[in-house]
Amino acid sequence: MNRNLPHATFAACSADFRKTMFHHFLVHAAYQTSRWLPRDQRMKFQIVLFIFVVLCLTPQIYILTRPKSTRYCEKPLLNNLIAVIVFSFVATGLAVTLTLIDPVPKSIRAAYHTFGVLSFTQGLCTIILTHSAPHCANTTPELYLFSLVLSWACVLSTVFFVIRGCLWMIHRMCPNWFRDASL
Repeated sequence: MNRNLPHATFAACSADFRKTMFHHFLVHAAYQTSRWLPRDQRMKFQIVLFIFVVLCLTPQIYILTRPKSTRYCEKPLLNNLIAVIVFSFVATGLAVTLTLIDPVPKSIRAAYHTFGVLSFTQGLCTIILTHSAPHCANTTPELYLFSLVLSWACVLSTVFFVIRGCLWMIHRMCPNWFRDASL
């Protein structure tokens, strides 16, 4: 009966929530960075963004093609890696769209925020899968290490967005608080 629990947990976590909070953070960082640049300089930023995407996807695809990654692991870390690769491409498309369009339409903003909610959910699933699979470090070491690094990236980016959300709420509730505090 305990063997059915991990599959049920994976099914609940992986239905359509195959994004990590880390990807949401990357899209956010690309958008905010592009807004610092003048509009005529954003094409150069697209080139830098492309190089960054290649640098992020290279280790993911390398781990996927390693023979050790296809060994048996009780937890579906390989499926999680495939989903991370797919949604790295989705995050790239969203980042390119957000950096090129000015002003950003409400529909794309809504898609970005939906991406964030789903990213948070998948980040939790990634953390749960990795935490429950320490024995996979022996059978699939690269895959487990990548999942561990991705889990920590999810935690750090979630902390970033929690702090950002709290600051946003403070600004909405007390708009003059920052100016009053500096007196």
